[in-house]
Amino acid sequence: MSEKRVPQHLIRLNDLPPQQVDDLLELSSRLKRKGTRAELAGKTVGLLFFRGSLRTRTSFEAAMVQLGGNTINLTAATDFWDLEVREGAVMDGKAPEHIKDAAAVLSSYVNALAIRPKPQGRSWEQDRKESEILSWAHYARVPVINMESALWHPLQALADLLTLRETLGDVRGKRLSVVWTHSPTPATPSVVHSLVHGAVRAGMDVRVAHPQGYELDGQIVEEVGALAKASGGRFETGLAMNDVVRGAHVVYARSWESLEDYGNPTLAASRRSRQHGWTVDERLMALGSDARLMHAMPVRRNLEVTDEVLDGPRSLIVQQAENRLHSQKALLTHMLRA
Repeated sequence: MSEKRVPQHLIRLNDLPPQQVDDLLELSSRLKRKGTRAELAGKTVGLLFFRGSLRTRTSFEAAMVQLGGNTINLTAATDFWDLEVREGAVMDGKAPEHIKDAAAVLSSYVNALAIRPKPQGRSWEQDRKESEILSWAHYARVPVINMESALWHPLQALADLLTLRETLGDVRGKRLSVVWTHSPTPATPSVVHSLVHGAVRAGMDVRVAHPQGYELDGQIVEEVGALAKASGGRFETGLAMNDVVRGAHVVYARSWESLEDYGNPTLAASRRSRQHGWTVDERLMALGSDARLMHAMPVRRNLEVTDEVLDGPRSLIVQQAENRLHSQKALLTHMLRA
């Protein structure tokens, strides 16, 4: 009897070797230029959302339709119930079903599962363990794709790398400056974690500006530092905003939570209220080297980034969002064509 083949999952960008990322970006560019054939006819992807989505859901559905396949959309708030993650749990609580059972059943219906889990938001040490998305990957018999967890957003990183290539050509040695911005509803640093991983691995000079108390996850910072040494890239974090943007080729604006205050909304709001001037405007952009603006969206206008920059010639945000479609088509083609 042949051994059961372990499916290739995408939980974080580093699940893909560097050459595979390059191949996917090349395929993304070809699909964007030449259009798409129905290479995934008869294939179905199950989309499970435990929290909201606009670009990810729409781009995934559009990608599968353009590839000739289908999606089944399930939203936890309306379409199903809480799921137990703990192994060996006595299930006398709120969840009526275990992830292992849901994963086994859904694996018999679809060719892949794309999942956006919802962090509990009480403890960063707990949420950074990625228990939910890793449980899906452990129990599923089909590929599991992470549509943004607490720690990682590999799909956004693929689109970002495609946008950087389109804008800069050879990205090696080019400077990408990530600037923390103010928002009353900041996200986890998942987008930034995946972005800096991918950019440094591609040999970019990556610098991050943020106020005190908004440091990225310490283990991720160590990993990215090691990647920079291996790739010939550069990585610095905790710098001042003007210093980071001066000479930058691309400025990536993004708001993320303070991991020091994670799980304590009162302290988090108090810390945010003390931050002033963390808005990307034309004055800041002018410090760069003909710098372009990227943002994963949604973006709070005139708080995170001014209208002048978002609607001006420096802005790449619509191109960046469109590239979610093309990079996901390439990924789906790679994972499901066989």
